[in-house]
Amino acid sequence: MILYISIFVLITIIYFYSYQKNPKDIRILLFCMSFLGLFVGLSDMLGGYDRYIYAELFDITADEIKDGKNPLKTMVIDYYTSEWGYGLFNIIISLFTRNRYIFIFIATLVIYVLLLVSFKKYMENYAYAVLLFLGLWFFFTFTYLRQVMGVTIAWLSIQYVVDRKRWQFFGVILIAFLFHNSALIFAPLYFVPIKKYEMRQVAIVMTVCLLMGMFNISSALFGGYSDIMGGEERVDAYAADASGFRIAYFIEAAFFLAYIFYNYRKIPEKPLNVVLLNMGLIFCAILLLFVRSENGGRLAWYYMIGIIATVTTLSTNIRKITYSGLLMLLVVFFLYYRVLNAWGDTGILYPYKTFFTTGIAGDEWVYNDYEYDHNYRGNKFYR
Repeated sequence: MILYISIFVLITIIYFYSYQKNPKDIRILLFCMSFLGLFVGLSDMLGGYDRYIYAELFDITADEIKDGKNPLKTMVIDYYTSEWGYGLFNIIISLFTRNRYIFIFIATLVIYVLLLVSFKKYMENYAYAVLLFLGLWFFFTFTYLRQVMGVTIAWLSIQYVVDRKRWQFFGVILIAFLFHNSALIFAPLYFVPIKKYEMRQVAIVMTVCLLMGMFNISSALFGGYSDIMGGEERVDAYAADASGFRIAYFIEAAFFLAYIFYNYRKIPEKPLNVVLLNMGLIFCAILLLFVRSENGGRLAWYYMIGIIATVTTLSTNIRKITYSGLLMLLVVFFLYYRVLNAWGDTGILYPYKTFFTTGIAGDEWVYNDYEYDHNYRGNKFYR
């Protein structure tokens, strides 16, 4: 756990060092994204169940390609019938390697390169934005590789919303959709007017979203999109466990809304800032809509960059450290520690090790339950 806390502390130090100098120094962003990408990509099967599933599917596909099977009839294409963009990604990598660690490493690097591109374009203070990323999304890049790739691809389309370039926007969304069908939820952004709404209007919409979420109306409506989203299993996953109340979703949405409302007049009315603001508000709205869903909040990931960019702008728009900016960092650290503690207790994040050494990472039970090829334990590069 100390290793992960040290990462947060390191980037916090970078923020304090850079805020009065050049908060948009590209070297800072390059270092942060390179370091985090290598840290995640070189880890030895940390992240749990999903990483093992993606790895096993890649290994099977790589063996099929090696045996000369038609690429369009491989298991990964059959498995992801409506998401063959991800399947083709597997096939392309399998032409160069059959090793699951190299596959995960390449996929992770792609994710962090896409993150770097979006952060460079939309963030006012790179180190501060990375701290927000750590608290909100960093740990999910260990495990939900396919959806994270879909999200980071979708973010490339934001500028097309600002520029009103319809075909380019939907072209990027189509690519993201072919990696993960949930990217469809990002498509309506193009039709959201580029205007800064009155706080009263926003408050009414958020209240309606909360009521719909509490009465589980949103999950019922979302079920109607089952055919588009990849079948009942996909929809059931997002609407799962609707019997309780996800207090974490509610608190997260309420806190960010309160922070934005408190600083609402400070938000620039430039088109890009307004688009990112509206994305941040949609992020909160989705959390409220799925306040009784176990996994529905993952749909909000597509709009998370709006929260990161807007909060960064509000907290760092002057070259001095503000009390509100420090408060936000404390909250972000709490979010970071909450996931670290919860996932760490399950043994899927630490002890940390890279795949350059033999043995296993995390707790033994994770390996025992999810490992499908024990040859990797003795030789990570036997394939």
